[in-house]
Parts: sequence; structure tokens; C-alpha cells
Amino acid sequence: MRLVFAGTPEVAVPALDALIASDRHEVVAVVTRPDAPAGRGRRLVASPVAERAEEAGIEVLKPAKPGDPEFLARLREIAPDCCPVVAYGALLPQSALDIPAEGWVNLHFSLLPAWRGAAPVQHAVLAGDEVTGASTFQIEKGLDSGPVFGVLTEEIRPTDTAGDLLTRLAFAGAGLLAATMDGIQDGTLHAVPQPAEGVSLAPKIEVEDARVDWAAPALRVERVVRGCAPSPGAWTLFRGERLKLMATASVGPDADLHLAPGELAVTKKAVYVGTGSHAVELLWVQPQGKKPMKGADWARGVRIEAGEVIGE
Repeated sequence: MRLVFAGTPEVAVPALDALIASDRHEVVAVVTRPDAPAGRGRRLVASPVAERAEEAGIEVLKPAKPGDPEFLARLREIAPDCCPVVAYGALLPQSALDIPAEGWVNLHFSLLPAWRGAAPVQHAVLAGDEVTGASTFQIEKGLDSGPVFGVLTEEIRPTDTAGDLLTRLAFAGAGLLAATMDGIQDGTLHAVPQPAEGVSLAPKIEVEDARVDWAAPALRVERVVRGCAPSPGAWTLFRGERLKLMATASVGPDADLHLAPGELAVTKKAVYVGTGSHAVELLWVQPQGKKPMKGADWARGVRIEAGEVIGE
């Protein structure tokens, strides 16, 4: 089939690579978000998908909105059979959905209908799910509600961050998307409507959502740190400045540490914080304006006083 691939971030690149490598399909163009400012200089930078497509000599389309008349006209000229999508980042109007004969097929990183929305992997970790996966489905007007072509499952390991899990799903999902394209071409794969039960929503994780509540149980604190890593990053306040929490470890309810929520305790090799249940160790942190560092190194540098607290 003639394919126009739509995607933007790094997590979409493995799927694009899988389709480029396929001897059954031709990626004739790529659709991605416009160049965006990045870095301290805030210079405009092309998306990872745009960079990969340009390396491969593939036409790149960067509409401000996928409903722009110029973009729709070019898409009709290209006449794709199908448009596979991975994390494109913009809502597709019906005028765009109607152009390819086989529609637009999205690779979504959850077992639909669970975790429909922009941040399925983060929410799966935050909720303490033990298993997640990826689904390919036909895009329709509703939010991730279209009929499903195929799924794969992936175990969520106890120490997985959202970034760890998303990386594994990106590579496993690339194979699923390529297989879905094969099945559509062969006429052997037919989408099945999603069940009405089991729907859950996964909206974008905002910065305030990543703020740690030390009155919550240690298990919740640990899930927030893992679920918000690497982005937007769990955080708290210390002496009025933001402190990013990159990795924590529960010390267990049997440890001889009795700390109030947010109370700090420092030893020669570690720094601990009280929660609503038992303490957690700060393994890696990032003070505002500085590089990541071990929690114990940070604690020595700031000279934590007895009884000092973190957060509010």
C-alpha cells in the first residue's frame, strides 16, 4: 500500500522505521507537527519524525492544522491507501479522515478501551496496573474510540518508569503496526468494535499533577515519581525552590524510621523522607537550575537540619 505516516516525537520513529523497511508498503510522505522552539536558544527544531523522514528522502508535510486546505489538497494528490499514525499530536478533521481508502490507523499505547487519551502509559503506571500493551485501531471522530485491529500485551515491571515502558512499547508496537498494514492489504484483518465496558481516560499529565503529596502513602509517592518520569517529572518544594524527584525507593514498613510526612532524615549514605505510611529514600534528584545528582550528595550539599521538611 501507499502510506502517509503521521507522527511527531521520538517514540513514533521505530514505527516509521518498520514501515520504511517493509517490502510490502511504500511510505510516500510523512505528516508531522511544525518545527518547535527548543533548547536555551529557543531555535526552531524539526520533530524527530521529520528528521528521520528527511534522512530517508521522504516528503515531509508540516501543516499548522491538519484541516488546512493546502495540506488536504496535497494529501489528495498523493492519494495514500492508508495513513498509519503514532503520536501525531493533533486532532484529525473528517475532511482528512475521508481521503485514504483504508482510513487512518492509530497505534495507541494501551489495551483499549483502557486509557484513552494523550498519556496512556503514564496513567497505567500511576494506577499501579500490572499489565498494559498497545492497540491498533481505526481512527474515527471520538477520542480513541474506533474499532480495534490488533493488540499486544506488555508487563509493567515494579521499577518501570513511564519512559522505560514507553520505549519498550514503541518497539513492540512498531511490529504490530506493520503487521496491521499487512493484514489490511491482504483483507485478512478486520477491525472489531471496542467493548462499552472498561473505558478509562488518560488526559495529559500537567506539571501540577506531578507534584508529590507527602501525606499520601509511600506506594502512591513511588508511582507518581515513576509515572511522571521523564516528563513532566515529579517534584516538590525545598526551601521555596522546586526539587525534581527522579528516582525513589521505598524502605519498607519494617525499617526503623519514623518520620512525619515530608520530614527529612539524613545518614552518611542516604536521605529519607516521611510519607503517609512509611519512608522513602531519595535516590536521584535535580535541584532547580542544576544537573541530576544522587540524593545523598544533594543532602550533604544543602546541609539539611534536624527536623527539616520537604514540600509544604
